[in-house]
Amino acid sequence: MTGKTAFETRYGFRRNEVLLSNWRVSPFNRWSFQNLGELVPTARVAAAPGAAEARQRDMDGLLGEKVTVATAPETVAEFLLRSSTDAVTVMKGGKITGDWFAPHMEFGARHIIFSISKSVTAIIAGILEGEGVFDPEAPVTDYIPEAAGSAYGDASVRHVLDMSVSLDFEEAYLDPESAFARYRRATLWNPGGGTESLREFILTLQRLAEPHGQTFRYRSPNSDLLGLLLERASGQRFTDLMREKLWLPLGAVSEASVGVDMEGTARAAGGISVTPRDLARIGEMLRQGGTANGHRIVPEAWVRDTTSTGGSNEAWRRGTMVSLFPNGRYRNKWYQTGHENGAYCGIGIHGQWLYVDPSTEVVIAKMSSQPEPVDDPLDIEIVAFLEALSRMV
Repeated sequence: MTGKTAFETRYGFRRNEVLLSNWRVSPFNRWSFQNLGELVPTARVAAAPGAAEARQRDMDGLLGEKVTVATAPETVAEFLLRSSTDAVTVMKGGKITGDWFAPHMEFGARHIIFSISKSVTAIIAGILEGEGVFDPEAPVTDYIPEAAGSAYGDASVRHVLDMSVSLDFEEAYLDPESAFARYRRATLWNPGGGTESLREFILTLQRLAEPHGQTFRYRSPNSDLLGLLLERASGQRFTDLMREKLWLPLGAVSEASVGVDMEGTARAAGGISVTPRDLARIGEMLRQGGTANGHRIVPEAWVRDTTSTGGSNEAWRRGTMVSLFPNGRYRNKWYQTGHENGAYCGIGIHGQWLYVDPSTEVVIAKMSSQPEPVDDPLDIEIVAFLEALSRMV
């Protein structure tokens, strides 16, 4: 009888057990979320040649500090484990103050950020807007004329950016017979893909009777459409835009990757993988008003609008996520918490968070492999944890 392989010892299962049909299921997601390119096609976003990451920094005594986010106090380390955390990077005042990694994730590894990809894509939109290349108030059909017969035929880019398209589509993550499952096949994330491209799928979607702009509706195809809008506006591939406009100016140290479909269309809504530190650098760039390394990346007015002043309270309150941030807003694919500290964040399924607290000058990147794609009670606890951690640092 042969012994366990090193892979099986580390992860608790064999590599050949991880399949396209189960890669988002626990425990397999502990590995697959760090290795998307072994399961679906991906495109590279290279960092600057010669870029090197500074060594890992321990979280000092923070791991043993107590927090109360549920019914009883627990240590920071206990909460990280309970919330299926794979990695955390904390920055304060622009400096990395600590990193933490689960035993199954190494320092420097990439991890899929799921819907924080939307937030990253919107930054690229803000950059192109600042260059006069992209108009957020234009009709979608100005850039994609063939969208005329779809739900987007009378929608504006602003509706797409703020998730206020009146789209007849549900984010049914666990229903194999839903339109969402067909969407996943079009992205090549589920078995049976390759017969319909992501673009083709999006352009079949139809609208509800309600006018656009009234209700916050979290619908991921909007953000894949945004990636296509950026490509049409700029004449460049999404991955080239990301590298030229964001990754290199940001000073990202490690290569990123983006999932692509059968036509090479980027999964701008959820397919980006980055390291925890590079994710934190994105948050710090926004905290600095859109600058990094002494250079402006995105207009300051766009950052202010996105993180504090823009968005509709009314549309948010009519949506289904109001319990997470009762006084929140959603603007340019970023969440404004509405809390007194002015915090804002990007959020992805299975526990991905990029949290920025301007009041404490803290940025926290949290990557996870939670068993459930959406866990509303745990999300509320995570917000409380991130707030507490930002005050401890």
